[in-house]
Amino acid sequence: MRLALAQFESATGDVSANERAARDAIADAAAAGADCVALPELWDVGYFAFDAYPEAAEPLDGARLGRIADLAAAHDVAVLAGSVVEDLAASASAGFETPAESGYANTSVLFDATGERRLVYRKHHLFGYDSAEADRLVPGERLETADLGGFTVAATTCYDLRFPELYRALLDRGATLVLVPSAWPYPRVEHWRTLARARAVENQWYLGAVNGVGTQDGTTLLGRSTVYDPWGTPVTTSDDEATTVYADVDPERVADVRAEFPALEDRRAGHEKG
Repeated sequence: MRLALAQFESATGDVSANERAARDAIADAAAAGADCVALPELWDVGYFAFDAYPEAAEPLDGARLGRIADLAAAHDVAVLAGSVVEDLAASASAGFETPAESGYANTSVLFDATGERRLVYRKHHLFGYDSAEADRLVPGERLETADLGGFTVAATTCYDLRFPELYRALLDRGATLVLVPSAWPYPRVEHWRTLARARAVENQWYLGAVNGVGTQDGTTLLGRSTVYDPWGTPVTTSDDEATTVYADVDPERVADVRAEFPALEDRRAGHEKG
């Protein structure tokens, strides 16, 4: 499977411009032969545009995500539209299971190449540290996976990388490829590299961490979108300019690494949460 990580700059609060950027990135990635393209965290509004979240928010069956689904089908490419601001009340009214009856979530949605919704992930760990995220958003509760291109695909979001127990839970659900939309800022470059790589090494899977670039409300995102293989080796990476990076990923590689170095078989019952 050819995986594309679309690293671009989201204009703060300009949802229309950001949707155009996402649509262009998806179309370009499909033209370059991608089977799956992943978008950054809160590409629709810009992560740091906290005051714009309510106006930008839509339900899971909203028009914006519907257009992304249509684009996936039109270009025959799977898309992780991740993440966007979800209006939980509207999603609940439409019959979707939600972690709260109202409020907003940081939500990633995976569409397959027919435009079918296959996976929904709401960011579990909301950033504190004087950020407005924890005040403005509701944390997710569910973990889902989807079969795609021979992989069992899962998604997490940005700050989640600091919580390895979440990834162990996905491992136990059979995940072999994890996509991580992010809005990771300077100066924490080594945190970004180390945490994403560690999550790949310790779980022996592919991990695609797709970040934004540019400056939002005085904070500059560091880019460096990277795909790590099950050994933790970077397959492809970028700098901090807008670009799309590509990697050919093979589900058999996951099986081969786990067979060659079967560390996961040495996990001891009762120690997973230690």
